Amino acid sequence: MTDQAVDTEGGARLSESQFLGRTRELKELRADIERAGLDTLSGRKPPRARVLLIAGKPGSGRTALAEELVRQVADRYDDGVLRARLSEPDGTPVPVERAARELLAALDLPTPAGAAADELTEALRTALADRRVLLLLDDAADAEQVDALLPDTPDCLVVAVSGGPLTGISDVRPCTLGGLDTKSGLELLTRHTGSVRITVDPRAAEGLVEECQGQPAALTLAGGWLAARPKAAVADLAKQLHSEDGEGTPLSRVFRLVHASLPSASARILRLLSLAPAGLVDPHTAAALAGCSVDGARAALDDFVALGLLHTVDSPVPQYEVPGCLHPLLRKLAATQDRPGELQLARARMLERTVRLLQSCRTITETDDPEVREKLQAMPRSLRFPSPRAAEEWLRIRRPALLASARAAVADGELDTLARRLMSQLVRAMVAHFGTQAAASDLYGVHALVLDVAERRKLPREKAAALLNLGDLDGQTGRTAQALVRYRAALDAGREANDPYATGRAMESVGGAHLELEDYDRAADWFGRALAQRLARDERAEAARLYGRIASAHTYAGRYGEAQRNWRAAAAGYRKNGDVAAHARALSELARVQEYAGRPEESLRTCHEALEWARRAEDERLQAALQLRLADTLEHLGDPAAAALHRGRAERLLGDEPEQADDTKPAADACEIRSTSAED
Repeated sequence: MTDQAVDTEGGARLSESQFLGRTRELKELRADIERAGLDTLSGRKPPRARVLLIAGKPGSGRTALAEELVRQVADRYDDGVLRARLSEPDGTPVPVERAARELLAALDLPTPAGAAADELTEALRTALADRRVLLLLDDAADAEQVDALLPDTPDCLVVAVSGGPLTGISDVRPCTLGGLDTKSGLELLTRHTGSVRITVDPRAAEGLVEECQGQPAALTLAGGWLAARPKAAVADLAKQLHSEDGEGTPLSRVFRLVHASLPSASARILRLLSLAPAGLVDPHTAAALAGCSVDGARAALDDFVALGLLHTVDSPVPQYEVPGCLHPLLRKLAATQDRPGELQLARARMLERTVRLLQSCRTITETDDPEVREKLQAMPRSLRFPSPRAAEEWLRIRRPALLASARAAVADGELDTLARRLMSQLVRAMVAHFGTQAAASDLYGVHALVLDVAERRKLPREKAAALLNLGDLDGQTGRTAQALVRYRAALDAGREANDPYATGRAMESVGGAHLELEDYDRAADWFGRALAQRLARDERAEAARLYGRIASAHTYAGRYGEAQRNWRAAAAGYRKNGDVAAHARALSELARVQEYAGRPEESLRTCHEALEWARRAEDERLQAALQLRLADTLEHLGDPAAAALHRGRAERLLGDEPEQADDTKPAADACEIRSTSAED
């Protein structure tokens, strides 16, 4: 099982040598793991996992303590550690559905697109029922989030991090954090400043720790400020903090001081990082936000890391994280020191850069086309990927930020044109690199966002496309009734937009949903409506395919006469269009229906005709299937010698591993082409 990267309020996870203090808290937490719970005292086996709660203000080091506890006890849990962050950087609670989906993905388990939160949490509990896992739930907003994700087994342990008590979860005693002790606070400062400045003036250093109230985040910023000024004494910083008006927390006072000491250009870049989606920044994002070069942005980001304002994320591509405790401070500063128009322009630049990166990410998969290669070369070098593999790796790593960017763009409501372009390119890039099936869960969320924008902006054509895509994904995961509702709504939107493609595909999809629901009369009726539209527009290839779908519906219903007429119409249509392979498959299905109808001689003749067309199409698998069908029919007619001959030919075509024709169903799927997702 993969141990996911940490989503922490305070950065990367700490090793044993990096962690400071909290000896008493760690001892209490470890003892709490073994503590007898109320169920045990009453003689009952605990029904759920033990929950340890670490509560503290942002910047108190609560996540660092949780990570250290996890490091110390992880070897007790054979199936590894799972992590999930339950709040966005701006404090918005993460939906339980999204958290459960990410945890299931970490277990390499399927996460059906569009599945409800209850279904996903039940799947998660089932998956953890026979596992011994340590689950770290960081930045929990409320008890309901944690409760929904709790494993129903005492063999698992949950470590929850929150700002306060989680009322509603039984048998939980919070470990509430204050500041670090003076010794640990001085050691934290020493890591940034070196020992000389601390030992030269220990009283001033102790005063600085006291001024910061021992808060690790505040001390980290203070240490970064001192490290950037080798000639400044510790007493200078302590005096500056003491002379502050006292408004706000120690962290906010140190942060204001650090921000004020930055050059104006760097301070502006720092404030704009509050707009970074999911608090994740790469040099391209920072460059777009600030309107500077990528190299300049990377240098600024590295400077911020040295100051303790950012944390680097362990990944193959450069990526940084805005500490959760600093995000509200950055947002407040941006709101007071930058004009709303400038912030909106920065958002627009960031979205435009993301769109172009996604376009480049997708385009590199199509370099067999000379025109595409030329278009790719015309892009700025900073936007080009060296290889498809590098593009796929970037897309995979930046996926959380890209999805968060789409959600934020739609929620903003003022940049819908850019939001629509972003979502279109995101869908195409994911399909190009991961495939529709692998990316289905993410695609479902993006199409839902497209639908939100289309409804808000009254764009019926885009509404129809989003509904069709959502209906397709619902249908693929077995929610046929829900898909049918989507398709009917798409039909209404297509009619409103006067879009014949959308209405035609919606009618066919409605028919397909009825077919899945075994309502064959309605299925044939809706396929017939779609056929009438195709014929009116002289779309012969589509018309031939729809004849086949109508024939399938009639076959399932046992109306073999209607089925034969429609398969003949399909075969005739394919023949007129010059589609040899499809013509052969239609004849093959006609032969199957003739056999069901009790007309083996006619089926035999049609099979021979289909076999001839399959040879012309050079379709060996279809030839083999037809040879097997001929063998079966000849056996029914009492000619075992001829049947053996055809069966031998089928075996040679299949390389001595014959694929048995499936005659258990009254219609084959060879000509039955289901509606596919149209990424719009």
